[in-house]
Amino acid sequence: MDTDLLIVDRPQRWDASFDPEMTQETVDRLLTIEPFKDIKADKFPKRVALQDILHHDTRVRRFRAGEIIVREGDYGTSAFMIISGTVRVVLGPDLPASVLGRRAPARRGFFRAFAQLWTNSKEPERRRSWQLKQDPRVAARQGDGAEVRIFLQDVPRILDEHKSARLAAGDFFGEIAALSRMPRGATVFAESDDAELLEIRWQGLRDLMKYDDKLRAHIDKIYRARALEAYLRETRMFRRVSDAALQRVMAQTEFATYGEYDWSGDYKRLAKTGAAGRPDQEPIVAQEGDYPNGVILVRAGFARLSQKFGHGHRTLNYLGCGQSYGFREIAHNWRQKKAPVPLQYTLRVIGYTHLIIIPTAVMEELILPTMPEKELPPLLEPIESGEEPAPAVEIDAGAKIGPDLVEFLTENRFFNGTATMVIDLDRCTRCDDCVRACAATHDNNPRFLRHGPISGKIMVANACMHCADPVCMIGCPTGAIACDSDTGTVRINDRTCIGCATCANSCPYQAIRMVEIREPGGAFLVDGATKLPILKATKCDFCASQLTGPACQQACPHARMGQRSSQKPGRRPGRRARAE
Repeated sequence: MDTDLLIVDRPQRWDASFDPEMTQETVDRLLTIEPFKDIKADKFPKRVALQDILHHDTRVRRFRAGEIIVREGDYGTSAFMIISGTVRVVLGPDLPASVLGRRAPARRGFFRAFAQLWTNSKEPERRRSWQLKQDPRVAARQGDGAEVRIFLQDVPRILDEHKSARLAAGDFFGEIAALSRMPRGATVFAESDDAELLEIRWQGLRDLMKYDDKLRAHIDKIYRARALEAYLRETRMFRRVSDAALQRVMAQTEFATYGEYDWSGDYKRLAKTGAAGRPDQEPIVAQEGDYPNGVILVRAGFARLSQKFGHGHRTLNYLGCGQSYGFREIAHNWRQKKAPVPLQYTLRVIGYTHLIIIPTAVMEELILPTMPEKELPPLLEPIESGEEPAPAVEIDAGAKIGPDLVEFLTENRFFNGTATMVIDLDRCTRCDDCVRACAATHDNNPRFLRHGPISGKIMVANACMHCADPVCMIGCPTGAIACDSDTGTVRINDRTCIGCATCANSCPYQAIRMVEIREPGGAFLVDGATKLPILKATKCDFCASQLTGPACQQACPHARMGQRSSQKPGRRPGRRARAE
């Protein structure tokens, strides 16, 4: 039987340009300025030519004085190079959240919380006009095309009250956040009235560094100077190293990135095919049984730790930001040179992961001699040829919560969350008190759905995970969605949300919903320009304004709820809420 074939072009790297309106004239101009005029184009392969990178992975942007270019705490996917003009980097103290388009939650007093019982409107998502007003020190204006720009109203006063540094033509900033997908470390705004910047998305920056040694050395130097030293000093094994020795460590440190930058989109596609969470879909960083070439530090993202089990692999745990791999084996081999052991586990990256690698020789020469015996891990038992490895109880999460649940959490990427609602189905009577309590607290519209993935008797409700790697924040044009650096709670500022749905489309858990808002009488609020209802993004905010914590948790009549657990020092606290 004949079968008709539909032949289509395979998607290519640059099917979607960073700036569809980028012209060859602009590219030619960029090739006349540093650092691009000194880059040797013949070192780039034809499939990733220098001109193609500039044409498809960059865009020229112009900012007026006071316009915010990047905000501290935002998750950025691009770096910037100043072509002309000057910008200011706010060093400290940090700008108030309201000035950045965010809003700290105001705790409701007892009487106001009690009054919710009778003051809530029957109409969902009601807003009063004063609730949509901005902070007078910050405002928004239309940028190029549909872009919305946030600008500071009183720049001189901000410069008087906050320490800042000036960057000029040729300077780079934002490269650390772009390559490692860490939150922006500082707020940068335009100082001159016509600052011209080249924005380079991370894929282009990665390729420029890959094929041009000078640019890679320059970016690496910036990274080591601005971020690496502080990060290593926060890591326990480097605390006793002298400044001179640490500089030698930093000089030999290697960086690596794995996985898809937009892992949420990749995860959604794999979930539809049933391949999400399968180890064969995850790049291998280090293989069980190999020689330990270095200590691997997870700077951003997550990695799966597994061990051979029968004909497959068993997930033991996952590693997140601040955790390491390979240190146990290297420390053992340094102390037991006549009885070395290979790597005991396989390390695979999940999603997008940025790693820092300290070579074994550096660890043995500069790090291990500074560590007291009590801080070194216990010696490992050598594995005879053909012998099954003993289970690693110390790092085996399955020993505490069961291997099936570990696989369930990993397959659904729930390890990314720091707080969410978990329901014990054996005790839940489906009374919906949790849903009604959430609605009473949030404009008569609950912020979660009482259903979700199930493992045994446990169901993870469709509520915000308050992620350690909140991809929903990537691309928000006004900074309305932000992560509280102290609590880890991801919240949306209703006043600066423009209803673009970028966050809702990015969320891998479908926990953000777009709603139409109403005026007090119940009529929908309509945009004057488009004549369409005004949308706002809504999600669980962990009841940040409630004195008693999550309303759903307090309303459950069947058991005392609430479990809290702290992550490692130096990381924001993780939390778990359980509904039963």
